[in-house]
Amino acid sequence: MSLVPAFEIGLWNTWLLMLPLVLIPPIMASVKKGLFKKTESTASLSKTEKRAFVFSKVFLVLSFLYSIFLPLKLGTLWFYVGLPISLLGIAMYIVVSVNIANTPVGEPVTMGLYRYSRHPMYVASFPALVGAGIASASWLFLLLAILVTVTHFMNGIFEERLCLAAYGSFYQKYVNRTPRWIGIPKEG
Repeated sequence: MSLVPAFEIGLWNTWLLMLPLVLIPPIMASVKKGLFKKTESTASLSKTEKRAFVFSKVFLVLSFLYSIFLPLKLGTLWFYVGLPISLLGIAMYIVVSVNIANTPVGEPVTMGLYRYSRHPMYVASFPALVGAGIASASWLFLLLAILVTVTHFMNGIFEERLCLAAYGSFYQKYVNRTPRWIGIPKEG
């Protein structure tokens, strides 16, 4: 595993594993207007929260740009270990996207993987990114994956405050029964 491997533009680069994470949210937002309206407004955020929000986007874009030039280590143990981890994260990300798409705009998403996590999109991005980092055998990409994950998890915390303000007691009941990151929902 190398910190900064040779930069090569190619078809079999890490961008293949990054593409769903980068394309799905804007596609969903363009198809379903107002989809992320409640959680993408930075007006009521503190300075620290705004920084975390911006840095999460910056780190994700940097990861994608780096992935364009980062070859996958095809035929190596790194690739065979990282690929299934990344594909699991991508599959979870797609399921979460379907859960969001099947929920009417203006209502909180509480079905599907949202029963087991209040932030399954952020949870799914972790194995997708870490698996891509392993499949490409790049420490730098793994570092970016960790930075994206940390800032995503920070975003999840303030998104809950925004959702509580937007959805009130309905969302509070959801918070009370659903784990923040991952777990078995409580009854009731």
